[in-house]
Amino acid sequence: MTLSHLRLRNVRLKKMPAASSKNRDGLSLMSLDPHDAHNDHSQTVPLQPLRPITTKTSRSSAVPCLPADPTDPVNVSNPTLPTSYDTNTAASLSDSTEVLIRTPRSSSSTSHDFHHTELNYEANTDPAADSRGLRIMSKAPLLIRSSPGFGTGSYGAAPVHPDTRDSDSDDDIGAPSSRRPSTDSYHSRRRHSIGAGRSGAFRTGTSSLNRRRKSQSEEIGGSTVAVGPEGRSSVSERPLINDLAADVKSDSSAVEDEDSSVDANEGVDNDPPDNSPYAQVRASVSPTDNTSLSINTPRMWILSTLFSILGSSTNLFFSLRYPSVSITPVIALLLVHPLGLLWDYILKRPDDPPEEFEDGVRIDRMRTPHGDNLEPAPLKERSRLGRLRLWLAQGNWNEKEHSCVYVSSNVSFGFAFATDVIVEQTQFYKQDVSIVYQLLLTLSTQILGYTFAGLARRFLVRPAGMIWPSTLMSAAMFTTLHKEENEPANGWRISRWRFFFIVWISGFVFYFLPGLLMPALSYFNVITWFAPDNVVVANLFGVVSGLGLFPLTFDWAQIAYIGSPLLTPFWAAMNVIGGLVIVMWIIAPIGYYCNLFYSSYMPILSASVFDNTGKIYDVSKILTSDFLFDREAYSKYSRVFLPITYVLSYGLQFAGLASLLTHTTCWHGKDIYVQWKRSLKEAEENNRPEYQPLESDTNGGVPPNGDLPSVTRSSSTFDNILSHEDVHNRLMRRYKDAPITWYLLTFVSMTAIGIFVVEYYPIHLPWYGLLLALGICAVLFIPIGIVMAVTNQHSSIYLICQLICGVVFPGRPVANMVFVTYGYISSAQGIKFAADLKLGHYMKIPPRLLFSVQMFATIVSSVTQILVLNWMFVNVPGICTPSAINGFTCPIARVHFNGSILWGVVGPAEFFGPNATYRPLVWCFLIGAIAPIPLWLYGRNKKSSIVRKINLPVLFGSLSWIPPATGLNFSVWAVVCYIFNYLIKNRASAWWAKYTMTLSAALDSGLAFGIVIVFFGFIYPGWMEGFSWWGTDVYRKGCDWQACSYNTVPNGSHFGPDTW
Repeated sequence: MTLSHLRLRNVRLKKMPAASSKNRDGLSLMSLDPHDAHNDHSQTVPLQPLRPITTKTSRSSAVPCLPADPTDPVNVSNPTLPTSYDTNTAASLSDSTEVLIRTPRSSSSTSHDFHHTELNYEANTDPAADSRGLRIMSKAPLLIRSSPGFGTGSYGAAPVHPDTRDSDSDDDIGAPSSRRPSTDSYHSRRRHSIGAGRSGAFRTGTSSLNRRRKSQSEEIGGSTVAVGPEGRSSVSERPLINDLAADVKSDSSAVEDEDSSVDANEGVDNDPPDNSPYAQVRASVSPTDNTSLSINTPRMWILSTLFSILGSSTNLFFSLRYPSVSITPVIALLLVHPLGLLWDYILKRPDDPPEEFEDGVRIDRMRTPHGDNLEPAPLKERSRLGRLRLWLAQGNWNEKEHSCVYVSSNVSFGFAFATDVIVEQTQFYKQDVSIVYQLLLTLSTQILGYTFAGLARRFLVRPAGMIWPSTLMSAAMFTTLHKEENEPANGWRISRWRFFFIVWISGFVFYFLPGLLMPALSYFNVITWFAPDNVVVANLFGVVSGLGLFPLTFDWAQIAYIGSPLLTPFWAAMNVIGGLVIVMWIIAPIGYYCNLFYSSYMPILSASVFDNTGKIYDVSKILTSDFLFDREAYSKYSRVFLPITYVLSYGLQFAGLASLLTHTTCWHGKDIYVQWKRSLKEAEENNRPEYQPLESDTNGGVPPNGDLPSVTRSSSTFDNILSHEDVHNRLMRRYKDAPITWYLLTFVSMTAIGIFVVEYYPIHLPWYGLLLALGICAVLFIPIGIVMAVTNQHSSIYLICQLICGVVFPGRPVANMVFVTYGYISSAQGIKFAADLKLGHYMKIPPRLLFSVQMFATIVSSVTQILVLNWMFVNVPGICTPSAINGFTCPIARVHFNGSILWGVVGPAEFFGPNATYRPLVWCFLIGAIAPIPLWLYGRNKKSSIVRKINLPVLFGSLSWIPPATGLNFSVWAVVCYIFNYLIKNRASAWWAKYTMTLSAALDSGLAFGIVIVFFGFIYPGWMEGFSWWGTDVYRKGCDWQACSYNTVPNGSHFGPDTW
């Protein structure tokens, strides 16, 4: 049907109060007027021929468009996003705008009713005009509706100021009338922040569409994606005029549908065409950006400082104690929310002047509802306390401020690795180190990671394929706490927040069983209960020193020990479990019972190293009084022997590091090269990427065939995975990026401090040793980051740093510790910072502000930990000794101290040199380097081949958790991942999308809170001393808990070589 066939009619829009204007989903239709963002206007769009519409409207019209020539049909804006305009406004307005419109009464009117506006249409009998009108209408902006979500933000595909016009009308529209003055455009980017934290997010979609969004998901490597374009795009495949026609109904019909519930798989599609192709991201992150929200406020900085100090000091305090407890950032995420709401409740007043925020920063200039500029309200009339209250009460608590406080907690809660070095130097090596040295070492090692994260942003943060699964739980939590929208999913109507609260309470209460009253539910080695003294049964089915072939436990701490299984893609879990089955469940038992490397004289799984009598190795026997290596004592005592799982773990780490480089080169090398060239080109041109419209032709962002961009399929080895950007990257381009010079200056300054530290103080590490450590980190950082961003599996370079330093600088244990700190911690901190950058990317935090938040929190936490550490040295009697009060024996520092002795004193040559026991493990480097090549050659042109899902760095590297992790931690983790990320994801995709990330966050935070309460409330005061029954003792009886070996050494003899 063409437009000329449409019947002519006059439409009079009925009066309706603004407060009652709702669309069929029960969500208010938002005004597109940039000066009237808080007014709630309803709008009815009838189906009529597109001829000039004669009406007189003011600039506060509800539906803006470009000024049109009086002789031309209505010129409707292109629904794309130009560079020079903010997407929160739909179009520039003009006094001569001709459009179907409803105008509000003047501000002086006491009524909230609308004026009646008579809209007269004329018949269109010109075929050319019909064709042109249809083409124009295909470029019409979609209705923008609000929902009680993230505030009045801009949607990824929301139509804004057009810079593309109909070719037939270009000659008729003069430049002066095509857009508003630049000052008006500037002011249109501002939004009032009153109620922003509760207001609705701008969404695009055709509200007429009530079609089924059956998200058929399938695993294609990196994530699960919806197949087919239907239900995944924000525009219909038909011209928009047909969508509008489908939505023409009476007001009474709209009211009837107002409160109707729609299934999560049905109804309006709120996804922009370039939304993330990854189901996990779409389920956790809103593709909107509310630029009116406050971020840079005293509330955010004070709460960030408070939690940085409390979290870092608490975790450092208990890191020196056994048993210990760790306060995770999830607890800060939960506790800070009620504090933020309480802050507003105490400091906010109804008569406070209105505020405006742009890019999170308050703007002093205010405007009337009509857009007129006003000077700031005089504050001198208020008292000093009143002015202080207004300063503290800036903005409203919202998800962006919440995100910044969480990021500051995330970078500060983990105790600095450098503090372990200080403990080892002062307590074990008996060196005197000054406060200045401690501060310089801690700050330089903590901050250097920013350099690698910042310089790798183009590779690890911006691409859509770098999803960072660990950040999705946090994003889901922000959605749960701040979003009020709730749509049924597979029949479940419970809200995310209520679901979270129920699971959180249940998890917290239930933890008292495995964590306190019946630990046997945690260490559920039930098969060994029937034969506690059988070594083979303990080896195979034990959960403490066994392989855990019976995957069952009732403790979420055991299930999520290596990371939450709900956040790991199923294909990645299959790589992990494949390596576990092949290496730990097949090769390890065969090697163990064949006495490979004398392993049958030791437990099959243990984190300790042993001497040639089967006892734990006593490092003190091979050291002089000056803590130097005593070769003669070593030759008289024993070589160092490792359990079979420890040996295989080292071999897998060697292979994993080598395969990491080869795998990254094969699958992502081209992407890295292209992105690197693009970075250099932008640096030479000094050209920052701008906020670009969607890639499409000039027909309103709709391809010529009317189809919309389909969802890109993703893969674990997806070709060009680093080159694809999504709506989140495009929305972030509105903000000024943190200049690369900031990160380069950070690198230069911190490296200079590091060189001063190693050269001036008695560390015995030359300056080029420090550069070597940073070089190792630089080479492996992007490959490690890619694997972590895609699979949520971290590849550690701790071991390789120890080995390289032991080879290059033998006999220097302190140098080995500092070398590992600068190499390994720069990598680990950089990966953490990159994950936080991605979280800021998802939550639309301005990069420069995020840089300041991260840097500030790191400095505060570093200084805090040094002060707390030195206070403990003075005030805790016998600290780091077996006789220390209340268990402050420094267990973690002692393990690292033993490692520095083994690799820094004994050296890698004694383990892997000629005639060494573990010399064959060196071949694992070659195996790991070659293994990815045939897989890549076979699978590079076979898009559907299962070979493309094999990720050797994940398969090899993930098992580095063993030890201390056991087979139980991996097997039960894989079972849970299979249930949720395969079965439920494919059979109840709406439920999975709505609840899975929230479930993970609830279980993790409930567990963390339960551990804190159990420890501080029952164990720490000593209330549980003497509490004993069958449930607390049964799992400790037998060989699993005692770590029995298959073979025993006769008294007075030893195993292994006689000389070494």
